[in-house]
Amino acid sequence: MKKTPLISVIVPVFNVQEYVGKCVMSIRKQTYEHLEIVLIDDGSTDLSGLLCDKIKKLDARIQVIHKENGGLSSARNAGIDYAHGDFLFLLTATTGLTRIHWNY
Repeated sequence: MKKTPLISVIVPVFNVQEYVGKCVMSIRKQTYEHLEIVLIDDGSTDLSGLLCDKIKKLDARIQVIHKENGGLSSARNAGIDYAHGDFLFLLTATTGLTRIHWNY
């Protein structure tokens, strides 16, 4: 039997409270459902970290990592270190997804 690959979507989050909800919703709307969504709060000073925790309650596929601010690369690396997926997809919280990206 063919194994369905897990895709880890890694989203660094730093002071993007106005975008993070839309970004996560765009990921959750994908037709490919075998996803792990990893939100990395990189020491946000706004409500981004709290929003990540609230969003996590909506979907068991969402994981949140809180860390001290270290910049974009540091946040991405933390997400990569945590990820369990067969494939990684790096996304910025201000962008989100505008179309279907994965099919299987």
